[in-house]
Amino acid sequence: MTRHELATRNLTLRYGRATIIDDLALALPAGQVTAIVGPNGCGKSTLLAGLARLHAPSQGAVLLDGKDIQQLPVRELARRLALLPQEAVAPEGLTVAELVRFGRQPHQGWLRQWSAEDQEVVREALVAADVVELSERTLDTLSGGQRQRAWIAMTIAQQTPLLLLDEPTSALDLGHQIEVFELVRRLAAGGRTVVMVLHDLASACRYADHLLALHSGQLVAAGPPGEVVTTDLVRQLYDIDCTLIPDPATGSLLLANVRRARRCETA
Repeated sequence: MTRHELATRNLTLRYGRATIIDDLALALPAGQVTAIVGPNGCGKSTLLAGLARLHAPSQGAVLLDGKDIQQLPVRELARRLALLPQEAVAPEGLTVAELVRFGRQPHQGWLRQWSAEDQEVVREALVAADVVELSERTLDTLSGGQRQRAWIAMTIAQQTPLLLLDEPTSALDLGHQIEVFELVRRLAAGGRTVVMVLHDLASACRYADHLLALHSGQLVAAGPPGEVVTTDLVRQLYDIDCTLIPDPATGSLLLANVRRARRCETA
C-alpha cells in the first residue's frame, strides 16, 4: 500500500472566538500508529476533525503529501483518508455486510458501478476485522467491541492509506478494547497510517508507535511513547503524580502509584 504523508502547517482551529488549536506544526509518521492524548478540552477531537477536513482552519493548513486538503476534490480525499467518529450512527436494521459495503462509495461513479472487485474488497475487510461470522447480523444485536470492529471494517473497505479514529475504545470494556487495539496494530502492520484520539495514556504507550500530547491547544510533546512520556509530562497533562514502570512483558510504560499532584502552599 502506498504511504501518504499527513502534516499541519501553522494550523489554527477556532470555534467562534475561542481558539482550540493554536499555530500547530506537526508531521505524522507514515505506516505507524499515532495516539493523540491530553486532558479533556485540550483539543484532541478538534484536531482530528481538522485533519479530516471536517473543521476548516482559521489559519494555516493541513497538508496531504504537501497539498492543502481544502483544495482536494471530496472523492479524491475520501479515497485517501477515512474518519471513524466517536459516535458513528447507522440506519436501523443495517447488517454488518451492508455497513461495510458503504466503504466502497468513494470508488463508485457513473462509469464504475458495483463490481466483483468491490465484493472481494468487502470480503477482505470482513476478514481483516474478524467479523465474517457476524456479516448477516444487524448492528443493534452486536456487543460494543463487535460493533466497533464492524465500523472499522467499513473504513478498511474504503481502502484508504490513512485512518483517523476518534476514541475508538470509549465505552468498551477491557476485553473489547483489546480487540480494537489489536485490530489497529494489524492495520498498521499492513501499511496503513492510523491516528487515534485516546483518553488512556497507558493504552497509548502500549499500542502507539508515536505520541502527540496536547495541552490547551498546544503540542507539548511528540515522539515515541518510551522517549517522551515522563512523570513531568503526566503531571503537566493530568495534574497527577505517578511512578512510571516498564511492563515486564512488552516494555511499554505503565502508570503506578497514581495520585493527585501535590501543590505547594504559600503562606
